[in-house]
Amino acid sequence: MQSRIDKLCEKMHDNEAVFISSYPNIFYYSGFTSEDAYLLISHSGKYIITDSRYTIQAREQAKGFEVIDIAKGFEKIFSRIDEKYIGFEESYMSVGENKRIRAKLKDGQDFVEMQNLINKPREIKDECEIKKIAEAEKIGDMAFEYVLGRIKEGVTEREIALDLEFFMKKQGATALSFDTISASGIRSAMPHGIATDKKIENGDFLTLDFGCVFEGYCSDMTRTVVVGKANDKQKEIYNTVLKAQTTAIDAIKAGMKCSEVDGVARKIITDAGYGENFGHSLGHSVGIEIHENPSFSPKNNAVVQNGNVITVEPGIYIDGFGGVRIEDLIVVQNGKAVNLTSSPKELIEI
Repeated sequence: MQSRIDKLCEKMHDNEAVFISSYPNIFYYSGFTSEDAYLLISHSGKYIITDSRYTIQAREQAKGFEVIDIAKGFEKIFSRIDEKYIGFEESYMSVGENKRIRAKLKDGQDFVEMQNLINKPREIKDECEIKKIAEAEKIGDMAFEYVLGRIKEGVTEREIALDLEFFMKKQGATALSFDTISASGIRSAMPHGIATDKKIENGDFLTLDFGCVFEGYCSDMTRTVVVGKANDKQKEIYNTVLKAQTTAIDAIKAGMKCSEVDGVARKIITDAGYGENFGHSLGHSVGIEIHENPSFSPKNNAVVQNGNVITVEPGIYIDGFGGVRIEDLIVVQNGKAVNLTSSPKELIEI
């Protein structure tokens, strides 16, 4: 954790400290696994602020942090540091909480927005983080292999989603990365079609988008299958998405703009006549949270870097017909994409 704090402090000016209130950043910088805490990090000290229920846990998990009982009051806590500017997380802190804490600052101190500075180190995953994400993705791969044997005509979308979720937790997942997407037939045209009691029918596309949490880190993958025999239009759409996805992965290089990666996949889909049917970005970073930065999107000119962990998930969605999405999770290492997802991508007919 100290190296992460060092990187954060390098980005802070001498007269700046940060006050961290979000669970993802509390966990990232301290290792503490409870939402009932705050971190105060300055150039001269590191403090974790929690209540008496968690002080023992904080001492065990947040090595190198001084543990302060919140009952002592924020006035005494802020009096420990001399920095003038204290950065807070504007994306997570409510207006009411901001006003309450701001009132406890000592004279001469100011609360300022520093969400981007606090989040920035998380964009580059270290070796330990990559291993945990890879293990979470491996659990997802095993879950997909398992659920292929459960998919059949007459089974509901919800039943398939529950099969995936139960299997992942049996394999060591502590939570789901997000609500499992299980969408069949014309509902597969909904990119975020949460599972319903709709029964799967012969000839349906079935899109499954799912992930799990392993030791605090998320996974994410999507596969689309056909129940029964695929018709010509289904094959055309599927193969177009597959070509866009594999071509984009092969093209990824450190130093590229994220928008350029998105453009590789988008051009293939557009040239095939389905540009209007691919409305979302190509991918998003994954880590402690399921959506992190950077992302592969048409407007993002951030540069791809070694250590980025990002999804590659093009799709085609046709209202009244159905849709296809294929998603892998990649890590950029030695300047190129390494695929963390091993499930087959060729069209599966069940």
